[in-house]
Amino acid sequence: MAKMSFTYALSLFFMSVIPGAWRRTAAGAGLLAPDGSVAPTIFAEMSAAAARTGAINLGQGFPDEDGPSEVLDAAREAIARGANQYPPGRGIPDLLAAISEHQRRFYGLEVDPAREVIVTAGATEALTATLLALIDGPDDEVVVFEPYYDSYAAAVALAGARLRTVPLRAPDFQPDLDQLAEAVTDRTRIILINDPHNPTGSVFDRAVLTEVVRLAELHDAIIVTDEVYEHLAFRAPHTPVATLPGGAERTLTISSAGKTFSATGWKIGWVHGPADLITAVLTVKQYLTYVNGSPFQPAIAVGLRLSDDYFTGAAATLEAKHEILGSGLRAAGFTVYPPQGGYFTVADASTLGGADAAQFCRELPERAGVVAIPLTAFVSEDRRGDYAGLVRFAACKKVAVLEEAASRLASSF
Repeated sequence: MAKMSFTYALSLFFMSVIPGAWRRTAAGAGLLAPDGSVAPTIFAEMSAAAARTGAINLGQGFPDEDGPSEVLDAAREAIARGANQYPPGRGIPDLLAAISEHQRRFYGLEVDPAREVIVTAGATEALTATLLALIDGPDDEVVVFEPYYDSYAAAVALAGARLRTVPLRAPDFQPDLDQLAEAVTDRTRIILINDPHNPTGSVFDRAVLTEVVRLAELHDAIIVTDEVYEHLAFRAPHTPVATLPGGAERTLTISSAGKTFSATGWKIGWVHGPADLITAVLTVKQYLTYVNGSPFQPAIAVGLRLSDDYFTGAAATLEAKHEILGSGLRAAGFTVYPPQGGYFTVADASTLGGADAAQFCRELPERAGVVAIPLTAFVSEDRRGDYAGLVRFAACKKVAVLEEAASRLASSF
C-alpha cells in the first residue's frame, strides 16, 4: 500500500475528530454551548458592553497607542519595496537571525536560526502547532498553571489531550511545589508555562522553574514556555526555562512581537528549540497559516535590534501605568495584588459586593463606566469558587485613559 501523504492524513484527522472527540472535548472545555453552537465569551460580552455604554474598556489586553517609530517605518518601507508576497515557510532569514541574536544578547542562548527557529502567526499559532505536533493521543496530559490564558484549553482540546491544572493563589500567585509534583506524572507529555503570567501578573521564581525542569526530566516531558511578556517584567527578573541546567534540550520557547512593540494586530510570533522538535512543529504549522505577515517580519527584525533603552523603558512605562491603575482601584476599596510583569492587574472585589466577579463585571460598566474581566474566565469550572471575587484590569492603555478610569472607579464606590 502506498504511504499516505501527511496532508491527506491531517485532513482525515480533522474530519474524524471534529464531529466526535473534538466536539466532546470542546464542550468539556466550555468552548461549545449546550446546543452545539460556539459558546459566547465573556470577552465579547464585555467589549459589547463597553461599546454600548461608552465605558473605558480595560477588559481586553491590547494597547491603544502605537509602538516605536523605527518599527512602524520599517514596515512601511518593506511594503513600498514589494515585500508583499509569501515569505519563506520558516520566516525571512533576517528575522530568524534577529531572533537568534536576541536570545544570545538577552539570555546567553545559542540558537541556530536555520534549524531551530520558526516564525509563526503570533504566539497563539506557535502554541497550537506545537501541541498538535507533539501530543500523541488522548492519554497524554498537558500540565498548566491555573488561571490560564483561555486559548490553552482550546488548543489542548483540539489536540485531543487532557488538561491538568496546578492552582496559583493570591497574594503571590506562585504554585505550591508539592501540588506541581503531584500533577506531573508519566502521562504528562507537555508542561506548559506562561511566564510572566497572564492573567495574574506573576513572574515565577527560580525555584519553580528549576522544579519544572526536574519534573520534566524525571517524567520525560517536554516543556513549552509562553514568554510573550518577557520584556515587560518589572518587579522580578524574567528567567527563560531554556537557560536553566537541563532546560534547553527539552524546551520549546514561544514569544511574539505584539506585546513588546505594541503591535498586537501584526501577529508575528516565533518558537525556538531543539531542531527535531522544531521540525515536528513546522510540519503542522505549514498546514495552518502556511506563512504570514511578510512586510511585518523585517520590521520586527528591526525591533529586536533596538537599543537596551527601548526594552527597559517599555517595562518602566508599563510599571508606571500599573501604579496609576492600582491607586484608583485601592481608592475605590479593592484589594490589589500588584503584578510583577505583563499587562494586567488583579484585584479582589469581594469587599465591594463583588463575591460573584462575573456579575460584578457585568454591572461595572453602568456603575463606574469601566470594563474589566472576571478571573473565573481563566479557570476550569470546578475551580471557579477559588477565584470568585477576583477581577482583571488591563493597564496597557494611554496614561490619560488610565487616569480617567482610576478617577471613575474611585468615585463610584
